[in-house]
Amino acid sequence: MNNLLSIITFLPLVAAAILALFLRGEDRAAQANAKWLALLATTATFLLSLFVLAEFDPADTGFQLVEDYEWILGLHYRMGVDGISVLFVMLTTFLMPLTIAACWQVDTRVKEYMIAFLVLETLMLGVFCALDLVLFYLFFEAGLIPMFLIIGIWGGKDRIYAAFKFFLYTFLGSVLMLVAMIAMYFDAGTTDIAALMNHNFGTETLSVAGIQIVGGLQTLLFLAFFVSFAVKMPMWPVHTWLPDAHVQAPTAGSVVLAAILLKMGGYGFLRFSLPMFPVASDLLSGLVFWMSAIAIVYTSLVALAQSDMKKLIAYSSVAHMGYVTMGIFAANQQGIDGAIFQMLSHGFISGALFLCVGVIYDRMHTREIAAYGGLVNRMPAYALVFMFFTMANVGLPGTSGFVGEFLTLAGIFQVNTWVAAVATTGVILSAAYALWLYRRVVFGPLLKEALKTIADMDRRERAIFAPLVAMTLILGVSPSLVTDIVGPTVAALVTDYHAALPDPSGVQLAQH
Repeated sequence: MNNLLSIITFLPLVAAAILALFLRGEDRAAQANAKWLALLATTATFLLSLFVLAEFDPADTGFQLVEDYEWILGLHYRMGVDGISVLFVMLTTFLMPLTIAACWQVDTRVKEYMIAFLVLETLMLGVFCALDLVLFYLFFEAGLIPMFLIIGIWGGKDRIYAAFKFFLYTFLGSVLMLVAMIAMYFDAGTTDIAALMNHNFGTETLSVAGIQIVGGLQTLLFLAFFVSFAVKMPMWPVHTWLPDAHVQAPTAGSVVLAAILLKMGGYGFLRFSLPMFPVASDLLSGLVFWMSAIAIVYTSLVALAQSDMKKLIAYSSVAHMGYVTMGIFAANQQGIDGAIFQMLSHGFISGALFLCVGVIYDRMHTREIAAYGGLVNRMPAYALVFMFFTMANVGLPGTSGFVGEFLTLAGIFQVNTWVAAVATTGVILSAAYALWLYRRVVFGPLLKEALKTIADMDRRERAIFAPLVAMTLILGVSPSLVTDIVGPTVAALVTDYHAALPDPSGVQLAQH
């Protein structure tokens, strides 16, 4: 168990190396072998990650299963999980076998396709487990490469444009984070994330180019990290790369992008912004609240105007991430619990919605809403699954989507009632665009000739959706499965955060 996190992190990479070195040929047998090896590796990773959950003690608010080794140039290879990151590790390992199973229709450069997803899984797990600034940055940035290739090689007709837009937005956003990490090292003398959480970065007002920076070094560091994580989420107004990336990405690429990669931004806010820069987070929380509220309303209205199913769901993702950033910067138990719950829930629901689009795209090779209608007459099982995840996306009570939205709204209401009121309209708007999409695609008479022979979901497709349906229902009915794990860690984070803030009279209560 001493190296359990490293084993699950690098097992997919080992499988990718085996594929690259030993699998030859592009015949059907070689393609099948590549798919089965990738499925076996991701399934084994998930089964091993269950031991992480079994070993994890929710009552311990520190980092657990820690690995710490001397690395290069005096740097350390540090891995570990706490109550926040352990569930993102589980989300990643749970979804990757389903993603690989959804790739079964791919018949172009199959070996390279599987290698890209296996490498991507290693890099995503590394982000959630890394406890060193340099290690985190390497995993965080390297994850761009396989997703860039997945979109650029296996995507749609405008895939090159979408791939470069995705890469440039996220890469340029992270350049400032690298500068901030270097500044943090010189200020604190360490790259250990756990030690940096207990370091007091200066808050004295600074003058930069004649501009007075309230909050001093903390504000500058916060802004540098904020740009990177805001692009990754993505937050309004730096969200425009996401719809293009989703529309051009293959189905499996969209699933990973929506379900896991977007969560790295929220995870970054929880791992860095709140615990390391509490004063700056408090100073700029109002800005984040209104950016989040605008995102919820604006992107929901934009979703209503879409004619492409994937683009509509992509804008829906931006709106749902608005609840996450609101909940995080509310900096109270309900808000942060809700934000984490919303991210996990969105992983299951948005991944499933993109898979729903993939099911009919594989049959008809179009994502235009106008090309469909009356599918319930030919695809009753598909209509049922699509309806379930549409309702979960809207936030129907009894599904995980309701719990996340309710908790984040409860959290923000305690802090800013106006923001809460604006954000609540997003619940109504999400029902509008989601039900509009469902009615146009599934209900009505079956008029189009091309749809009159369309086949319902096969066994493989039903098997992929079954665990997603189960998790959405289980978390909706029993949210304590998540809140019991994250609760103690979040409580400690909230306590430390508020202890680090100055009281209204200007007297510092405690140094974080």
